[in-house]
Amino acid sequence: MLRGRDEVLGRLGRFVNAEVYFRGRKIMNLLEDDVLSVAIRHAARLFEYPDRGYFNEELRENISKFYRVPRNTQDLLERHRLIYDTTMFSYGWFNISQAIGSDALFALLIVSKKVDEKYGTDYYSRVRKYYEYVAKNDLTIAVAQTDVKGHRKKRPHEQEDPDVYVHVVEKRNDGIVVKGAKAHTTQSVASDELIVLPTRAMIDRDRDYAIAFAIPTDTKGVKYLVRDTGKGIIGGRAQEVETITVFDDVFVPWDRVFLFGEYDFAGELAVDFATFHRFTAISYRSATANLYLGAASLIAKANGIETAPHVRNDLLNIILYKEIMRMGALAAALTPIIDQGVAIPNPIFTNVAKLYSNDHFIDVVKSVIDIAGGIIATLPSEADIENPTERQLLVKYLRGAVSGEERLELIRLVRELASSGLTGYMLTGMIHAEGSEEASRIELSRQYPIKEAEDLIIKILKS
Repeated sequence: MLRGRDEVLGRLGRFVNAEVYFRGRKIMNLLEDDVLSVAIRHAARLFEYPDRGYFNEELRENISKFYRVPRNTQDLLERHRLIYDTTMFSYGWFNISQAIGSDALFALLIVSKKVDEKYGTDYYSRVRKYYEYVAKNDLTIAVAQTDVKGHRKKRPHEQEDPDVYVHVVEKRNDGIVVKGAKAHTTQSVASDELIVLPTRAMIDRDRDYAIAFAIPTDTKGVKYLVRDTGKGIIGGRAQEVETITVFDDVFVPWDRVFLFGEYDFAGELAVDFATFHRFTAISYRSATANLYLGAASLIAKANGIETAPHVRNDLLNIILYKEIMRMGALAAALTPIIDQGVAIPNPIFTNVAKLYSNDHFIDVVKSVIDIAGGIIATLPSEADIENPTERQLLVKYLRGAVSGEERLELIRLVRELASSGLTGYMLTGMIHAEGSEEASRIELSRQYPIKEAEDLIIKILKS
């Protein structure tokens, strides 16, 4: 059954068993924190989206469209549109609350069947049962995949400290106990559930690290160390937070364990999830580009330079970025790979678009800076702007082709996008979120059908 915003707000962000730390303080209720409450309200905003549900014939009830398992091109096209539209609905900021979890579930539905076929396990039935649970209850899910890793050139079993990769420390009749830490866990403290996946391919000696499971976010032994963040025009409306997520002897019952030592499937599970999530990435990034495109266009008009040739070129840079993201998503949806009855976005087009985003988001920011001018870096502080005496002077002297009041507000917003802590966060995220550049390059190299090009040359040489 679909939930509403108020029901979600009444549940998220309250911790009794797990521990949440932010700015040196232990937080029990995130809604009581002025900054962290934004992440909770952002998650809840998804539940205000008017076209979020559909009737699932198999489950015989209305569920979120995010939990529609893609079977074909049309399903993937609709998923792309759903991610784009919900990002726009959330003020241009990606709303990950049901997107990343469903990405993980789709990968688990595929890989669990293959593990069962090889080893006679019952992982698929566990995954399916869990999928039905979260879909029927309309839950939000965070995903913890990236281990903190330690020495990057060493495998999990070679690490000096075994806990830098999440691993099994005890096997019991009723479940397993895990220990370790994951990084970059987006919206973990603003979600109902947490899915944990392997981050890489593994070998036999990494067997204890080849695990996948799900737990409620408020589970005993889990500790969330929340990244620092601030508020602004955008940050006060739409904000997501990440955590270093520590598993300190956390118990997981067997019915929530989806991979346990089958190391030969760790890499495939990691890659399938990454492909779905990169498709999600290029879908939301095409929407997020509107923040930069709209801000750049309006500040150009406020500065009276909207017809200048360099402004046209800067706007075109942002448009190219936005539409290449969209083109990649559409191409990936139109040419899917069907595996175990699930449609996987074409990994070639997905990774090409993702790599373009990695390389060119910095050009988007540069274009905004070029149009806005140095004032976005030298503008006085928010405290000064809120002081009536100073604000009067700023409004008088910062007028342009529009009133000083209007231009000042635009400058504040553009500063947040292109010359603030948020800018650094976005620049880092657009390179590393949903997988690093190198991860995409490796997968693109592995998947690309280069033989077609080789055959052409061989044909020419033999003719």
